[in-house]
Amino acid sequence: MKKIASLLFLFSVALINAQDKKEQSKSQIVEAACGQCQFKMKGHDCDLAVRIDGKTYFVDGTSIDSHGDAHAGDGFCATVRKAEVVGTIVDNRFKATSFKLLPEKK
Repeated sequence: MKKIASLLFLFSVALINAQDKKEQSKSQIVEAACGQCQFKMKGHDCDLAVRIDGKTYFVDGTSIDSHGDAHAGDGFCATVRKAEVVGTIVDNRFKATSFKLLPEKK
């Protein structure tokens, strides 16, 4: 009986983990910019942030400088851009597993 209960428990844990990974693999389009310059978040320096459903989060997994000059006319400190992202929100931060800056519409 203990073996059956243990197997059921392990199966349910594996199922929950598989669902969590599936949710992480969904890409979404978000607003991305400098958290301090554009989203008025508190911080010490220019840091990449995203806005999801009206709430802002600093980003882990990529940096503001990985996507061009943040202080250029089309940079994250000067404007809010769209990005296609994959990741999760953990401890009020967005943990990105994928971050693709989308081209600006002219």
